[in-house]
Amino acid sequence: MPSPEVTVVTSAVLRDWPLPPPGENKNAARTLIVGGSCQNPGAVILASEAALRSGAGKLQVATVADLAPHVATVLPEALVQGLPTRPDGDLAVGAAEGILELAEGCSSVLLGPGFHSADAAATVLSAVVPHLGTTDTTVVLDALALAYITENRDGATHLGGRVILTPNVSELANTLQVDASQVEAEPVDCALTLAMSAHAVVVSGGQDSWVATPESHVWRVQSGSRGLAVSGSGDVQAGVIVGLCARGASPAQAATWGAHLHGRAGERLAATVGRLGFLARELPAQIPRILAEIEV
Repeated sequence: MPSPEVTVVTSAVLRDWPLPPPGENKNAARTLIVGGSCQNPGAVILASEAALRSGAGKLQVATVADLAPHVATVLPEALVQGLPTRPDGDLAVGAAEGILELAEGCSSVLLGPGFHSADAAATVLSAVVPHLGTTDTTVVLDALALAYITENRDGATHLGGRVILTPNVSELANTLQVDASQVEAEPVDCALTLAMSAHAVVVSGGQDSWVATPESHVWRVQSGSRGLAVSGSGDVQAGVIVGLCARGASPAQAATWGAHLHGRAGERLAATVGRLGFLARELPAQIPRILAEIEV
């Protein structure tokens, strides 16, 4: 694969690539976040707060029925819908109808945070993703939602490029069915391989994040700190990205800005809390301040 030209992301680069202005009507930024399980109730909460902090207007959350009252209490800003649940605590395939009803008219949809098993994620999303998609909807697949792409590499091509995949290193390796060591050694090539084959924007990485498009555009995001390697951090990044999509950002722009904002939030907490020991729940509150600084 020829070496692509890589743009290193800085605040100056982002100022020259401004986000769409926030809409005056919250219904124009309707967002749906789907996920959660009885074993992992916090993921949709983390992603949801991050989405609200970054641009989502009217937020809806679809999660397992037993978890819904708790999520609604923690997220008074959101409409929370409890859906059918499997005996093992994940969303059941019967949840698909409710998910599609909630997704209608949304400008952005995030699928995946908090699923407990890849099997459950792939089964539910096989009944959801093929039926998603209008000219105005961007879909983000995060965490175990990548199991759907692993089984259906072309399963999101009908979205016409309005899809973002946010795998970490191990999830990218699983999706490509290669060793994680290969992803670590060739992060750009692996991200581009998935972007081209799935016709999606891919954001992945470790210390550095890489954003790749099907057209071979690549951005390197160097913001961040080692403290971001903490439970729930990826859920926050996915929430930031879907919130930016709700605001009207293109998939490539939302992924690039989102990865940078997530990294800068980690840098801020590393400076005030410590290089290690800050929590994913502390990241979302940093996002509006960082946005304001860049957008001055």
